[in-house]
Amino acid sequence: MFDTLVTTRMLAEHLSDPGWVIVDCRFSLADAAAGERAYGEGHIPSARYFHLERDLSGPLTPWSGRHPLPEPENLMEKLGRMGVGQGTQLVAYDDAGGAFAARLWWLARWLGHSQTAVLDGGWKHWQTQGRPVSVESPAVTPRAFSGRPASGLWLTSDAILDIARGRETARLLDVRAPARFRGEAEPIDPVAGHVPGAVNLPYEGNVTHDGRFHSPQVLRRRFEQALGGWPPAQTVCMCGSGVTACHSLLAMEVAGLKGARLYAGSWSEWIRDPVRPVATGA
Repeated sequence: MFDTLVTTRMLAEHLSDPGWVIVDCRFSLADAAAGERAYGEGHIPSARYFHLERDLSGPLTPWSGRHPLPEPENLMEKLGRMGVGQGTQLVAYDDAGGAFAARLWWLARWLGHSQTAVLDGGWKHWQTQGRPVSVESPAVTPRAFSGRPASGLWLTSDAILDIARGRETARLLDVRAPARFRGEAEPIDPVAGHVPGAVNLPYEGNVTHDGRFHSPQVLRRRFEQALGGWPPAQTVCMCGSGVTACHSLLAMEVAGLKGARLYAGSWSEWIRDPVRPVATGA
């Protein structure tokens, strides 16, 4: 069972394994149709496609962030329709160092399906190694997917407000780019800055120049320095909308730092309520 990362070699050996399901999660925030187009032009053989906004997010509300969690029943139905059942090894990949694939990884674990991994290096590494590519949509045998969402894996904005005001204690890691964290630039959301008390640790630092994750030892040092003595179980990761924060949660698991949680709404939900405080600077 693979529950964090899987290598291209291992995936290549299981392309015809009916117990493995591969999901292409390529997506672009600048062009929501780009990932699906890329899938049609070529993908890992037998891979299905999941769209970040249609499949891996729920409907927007006046108080939600940009990518709210999907309804569990809807996601379970989609996973089953894609052939994922009890005992299935689920593998997600993208072309962004795992930034979007990690969202599916976290969601599957949220539903109790721990046999989920991200392809280390993703589509780019697969192509670099000359692995097989297909343009065919795979024949899929639907399976019964059943799960139960684990509410303890994520926090609401009210819970984060308690942390920001000192009523609860936790280490809040904001994985956005430093300029966005400091409030110097905000290309996506209408308000710039960060949650008071948060520390910045950009998720891009989890991977090497070729998009593969750093070793567990390197990742462990990176996160332990940022945590400053806080245990993983008292750590919460956030980003702009609850997507790339999953990348750092995956990296922490790779490093053996288990138990961190997700602020699902993240910055784009935090700023929906002007009562919530905003900090700027380092």
